[in-house]
Amino acid sequence: MPLPAGRWTHDPLHSAVNFTIRHLGISKVRGRFTEFDAELLVGETLEDTAVNATIALASIDTGNTDRDAHVRASDLLDVERRPTMVFRSRRITGAGEEWTLAGDLTIGDVTRPVTLAVEFGGLGALGDTRHAGFEATGEIRRSEYGLTFAPGMLGEVVKIQLDLQFSEPGTPEA
Repeated sequence: MPLPAGRWTHDPLHSAVNFTIRHLGISKVRGRFTEFDAELLVGETLEDTAVNATIALASIDTGNTDRDAHVRASDLLDVERRPTMVFRSRRITGAGEEWTLAGDLTIGDVTRPVTLAVEFGGLGALGDTRHAGFEATGEIRRSEYGLTFAPGMLGEVVKIQLDLQFSEPGTPEA
C-alpha cells in the first residue's frame, strides 16, 4: 500500500456512498446514504491493513422523501430492525491504482462476503492535510440479505459506488 502506516481518518465532506437498483426492470433508481463512517488502518504490510465502514440505513436518500420513508418502513428495509450496514475487510490485494478489497458485509443479522474493485486516486494536499482518495465499486444481491420485498418491481442486484477520502494520520481533519 503506497500510504504511510497509521489510522487514516474518513473525510465526510469529500466522500459519498451511492447505489443503483433497477425499477420494473426498465430503468434505474439512484440513491445514496448520507450518514456513514469509514476508517482505513494502514499497516506495515497489506496483511496488516484494514478498511471498516458503518452506514446508517435510515439515511437513505433517493431524491424522493415519500419513497425514502416507504423504503425505511418495516415492510421494506425495516431500519428499526436493521439500523446499519457494516463492512469489515478481510483481504486487500493489488498494486498501483488497481486494488481488490474482499470483506464481509452485514445488513441486520445477515453477513455475506463481498468483493469490491478499488481504484486508488492518489494523494493530494488540502492545506496542511494530505488526503488519499479511493473509488470502490461492486454489487450485492438483495435476497442474500433477506431483502426480498417487491420482487419484479425492484431488481435483485444493487450496484454500489463508494467515493472515499481519508486524511493522513497525525494531520488536522479538513
